[in-house]
Formats: sequence, structure tokens, C-alpha cells
Amino acid sequence: MSRRTQPHAAHVEALGSSDVFLAFQEHVSRAAKVERPVLLLGERGTGKELAATRLHYLSSRWQGPLVTLNCAAISPALIESELFGHESGAFTGAERQRRGRFEQAHGGTLFLDEIGNMPPAMQEKILRVVEYGVFERVGGSHAVETDVRIVAATNVDLARMADAGRFKRDLLDRLAFEVLTLPPLRERGEDIMLLARRFAASMAAELGRPETPRFTPHAEAALKNHSWPGNVRELKNTVERAVFHSDGALIDTIETDPFVSPWRQGLAAPYPEHHGTENPDPPSQRPQAPCPQGDTAPFPSSVPDLSIPLQRAAHALEQEYLRAALERTRHNQRQAAELLGLTYHQFRGLFRKHKQDIVADP
Repeated sequence: MSRRTQPHAAHVEALGSSDVFLAFQEHVSRAAKVERPVLLLGERGTGKELAATRLHYLSSRWQGPLVTLNCAAISPALIESELFGHESGAFTGAERQRRGRFEQAHGGTLFLDEIGNMPPAMQEKILRVVEYGVFERVGGSHAVETDVRIVAATNVDLARMADAGRFKRDLLDRLAFEVLTLPPLRERGEDIMLLARRFAASMAAELGRPETPRFTPHAEAALKNHSWPGNVRELKNTVERAVFHSDGALIDTIETDPFVSPWRQGLAAPYPEHHGTENPDPPSQRPQAPCPQGDTAPFPSSVPDLSIPLQRAAHALEQEYLRAALERTRHNQRQAAELLGLTYHQFRGLFRKHKQDIVADP
């Protein structure tokens, strides 16, 4: 909750070379030059704070402060004081006058992150500041003038919230002078590997490793085929975890789900009333194991060739199933494990056992 006039995002490069990424950066550059509010929309992890930082430092206010407030991280009881400050004695514990974020950002930019979590009463007060440039501190009676450009961000549909009466329409209209929607990572094509290599190199340097990490074709396929619901933040964590777990400079395993464990079944299920928790698919809806012989049953209907030792036949069948699952999932090992009804660790054990026979060495 502390004031940040130069957030860490200011020192992080927004990296990318895809057409959609470059087009978005161009829109940011154009919007930065206009002294009007900007609303940033995007999925979690797409880099909304980076975009807000770029808006500030490309604007005429770049020498002024850039102050950030995460509206979701502060309780409704404290947010008014955080935004507008308070006078001495305004409430218990207010021993002296305190400036709020609007005063701290005077002459610069105020970045309101997760503005969809802003309480309705505060929305009304922010609208007054946007329209008239004045406010009152908590416990105060005289108007305080401020010159602030507001940049707001959210990962929710504010227009739909306004239609439902959960966000003030007048405030939305004032904030939406320019609405910029950040492209999700899955739409950025070649940026996935560009970012992955950058994150891998940084993590290797942090671990004191002399070699720059390299990804095998299997690892690259896993990175490119994942949907990345957490976007760049999820990619960064995944790549750093892969570098940390790797024994050398060559990275072959990409673990997108760090919670996978053969002992996970023993954990208690989430409470049914917990919102946002998806129920797992019933067994009938889970993907079935691939059948190497098309639509035939997984076990042959005819009598097997008993001249082949059972151990060798089982060995060959394992290879056939692994190969079929990998082909169907385009070598996404986590999806292949799910297709075969195995945990990821079980699949990795089988894959290492048969790797030389089912795929060419990278």
C-alpha cells in the first residue's frame, strides 16, 4: 500500500516483436500525448502496469510522480483515506495530517489498478476529482486542488458492470476517453519464445550458471501449445521453474502446473460454495486414452501372438501408446499424460524409459 513514484514496472522492458504487440505499443504512444484519462483492459498477467508506466513516461508529465494504487489490495474502510488523505484527528489513530494518493500524484499520473474493485461511494468522489480537479481530505472541510492524469486498469468487463449497476456509468464515461485492450500472450505468436529465452537467461544468471539455457524442440512445442491463461506472468514463472529444475543448459521439461503430484489425491477438496472453483469433469467426459489402431478396442479381440514374450509385448504396447498420445497432443506431454490417464510424473517416467525408441534425440 506504500506510495510508489517509480514502480518496479518502470525498470522492466515491455518485450515483443509480434504485429499485435507492436500495434498495441503504437496505440499507447499515441494516447500518452493526450492529457486525458486512459482505461487499460486486459487479462491477468498481460502487463497493464507496464502499459501504464509507458503512458506516463511518454507523456508531458514524465518528470512528475507516477503513483500507483491497487484498489483490490485495500479494504473499503481505508481506501478513502488512501486516495484523499486525512486531517489530524479525523479518526482514531489519525495523529497528524496525511496526504493521499491524489495529492502525492499532483503534476503527474495516478494509476488506479483493478478499478473494478472500487467501492461505489469512492467512484462518486473520484468522478468529482476527474471533473473539477478538487477534493476534500477525510475530516476536512476545505477543497484541495490537484492536477492529476488518471490511468485506470482492470481485467473485468466494466461496461457490463455498468449495465448491471455495479459500476458508475458517469465515471466509466469519463475514464473511457481512450480504451486500450492488451493482447493476450496466446495471440502474440513468436513473442512466446522471445520472452521465454529472456526469462530463462535472467534466471540462469540469478542462479549463477555460466551457460545460457536452450530449449529442446519438445520444450518449445509445450511452450507454444499452452494457452497461457496467466499470460506473461505465468510464462515467466513457468520458464524460471524449468531453469531451476534443469540439470544443465538444455531444458526439455516444461511444467505448466506446479501442483501436479502423485500424492495430490489425498488433499481435501475445496469447499463447494467457493466461487471460481470449477468442478472436475466426470469420468465420462474426460479424454480417453488414444487407441493405436483407430476405432478398435484398446485390447485385441483376437488371440494374441503367444510366441512373443509378455514382457516384450507390454514394452511395445507402452511405446505405441506413448507415440500415439504425443502425436495427438502435438507433443504436449502434460496433455498426453491426461489422455493416457496418467499423472505427469508417471508419464515422464515412461517417456524417459522409451524416449530413444519413440522420438529422435533433440
